[in-house]
Amino acid sequence: MNEQAPSVEQRFESTPAALGSWARQDTTWMLGLFGTAIGAGTLFLPINAGLGGFWPLLILALLAFPMTFYAHRGLTRFVLSGRDGTDITDVVEEHFGLSAGALITLLYFLAIFPILLIYSVALTNTVGSFMEHQLHIEPPPRAVLSFVLILGLLAIVRCGEQATVKVMSWLVYPFIVALAFLAVFLIPHWNGGILSTATELPSGSAFLHTLWLAIPVMVFSFNHSPIISAFAVDQKRRYGVHADERSGQILCRAHLLMVAMVMFFVFSCVLTLTPAQLAEAKAQNLSILSYLANHFSNPTIAFAAPLIAFIAIAKSFLGHYIGASEGLKGLVVKTGKRPGAKALDRMTAAFMLVICWIVATLNPSILGMIESFGGPVIAAILFLMPMYAIRKVPAMSKYRGQMSNVFVVAVGLVAISALVYSLLS
Repeated sequence: MNEQAPSVEQRFESTPAALGSWARQDTTWMLGLFGTAIGAGTLFLPINAGLGGFWPLLILALLAFPMTFYAHRGLTRFVLSGRDGTDITDVVEEHFGLSAGALITLLYFLAIFPILLIYSVALTNTVGSFMEHQLHIEPPPRAVLSFVLILGLLAIVRCGEQATVKVMSWLVYPFIVALAFLAVFLIPHWNGGILSTATELPSGSAFLHTLWLAIPVMVFSFNHSPIISAFAVDQKRRYGVHADERSGQILCRAHLLMVAMVMFFVFSCVLTLTPAQLAEAKAQNLSILSYLANHFSNPTIAFAAPLIAFIAIAKSFLGHYIGASEGLKGLVVKTGKRPGAKALDRMTAAFMLVICWIVATLNPSILGMIESFGGPVIAAILFLMPMYAIRKVPAMSKYRGQMSNVFVVAVGLVAISALVYSLLS
């Protein structure tokens, strides 16, 4: 973090061959991106994606990698196009002016922060339930439990961004092992499940309608936009003029890992359960792990489910905290106040701790609706804003004319329209 002359940019510019060596830090970031994206939502993905039937799920599986990779690469390139050391809030202001910068920074914060609150509630519920039902001990009062859990995660954040990403990468390993174990565990129980719908080709209108509404589910199951800004800033600091190339490599490997692991898990689940059982799980508002534990009456799954959920929620909390704190700091700076970096960090951490603790203690049910309203904003920032910048910003003109740009805009418009339709419905 404190590398001085010769600068990182000069060092890699003079020795471009060094880019060919994959470093440990690249793996850490790859797993950090995976950790932010693949969280508790993955445990609901088999239900939400599988309900549409076999053919929409197959199309979604084929689209998963290009949808997520090209969009996140575009957002990374957008941050890289700014001045050295500037995050997404500064780059927006640099390219689009003060007013647009302030507006998008506000929307960016309002889209990510509610998700952080949801993870705070989910974390408290998961640990409390685990203590009561699996460990058979009385959990402490909710206010105490939530405070200890959130304070513990924020203690990791206070160790610095690199330490946070490293802890997230560590948490990814048991999560990947758990997903793979569950997917393999279910193989002997495959009964065709969703394949029963494969023989019936849906009508064109029904198929497109199902696919249209399912695309946002897939988009947000692999979304890690809250950590992209910090990722891009670190890549530029490390690799200078080669940051675009290396970040693209890291993103590619991260998304291949995401899609391979998650879709294997999804298909294993939907091949085990019938469409009627998936609909029952959705009606009961259960994660796929909870439903499988009840379905098989398996104590191993019943014990493992909350542990896996805890890991999933904790690592996603850390990744979303990076994005939410970045947005909050940007808002403070744009008010004209410029406290020192350490003071701003402490103010941000204190604000996050208090608000997350209060919400986790109160356990409100309105958070899901707040998250839904944030969905279109995240989709616009992730899919549309970088593509608009490619058209309008000279620093990004070299990316014009690529077919992937058209694809990203199309997916973004589909996702936003489907989200708005779902909200209005």
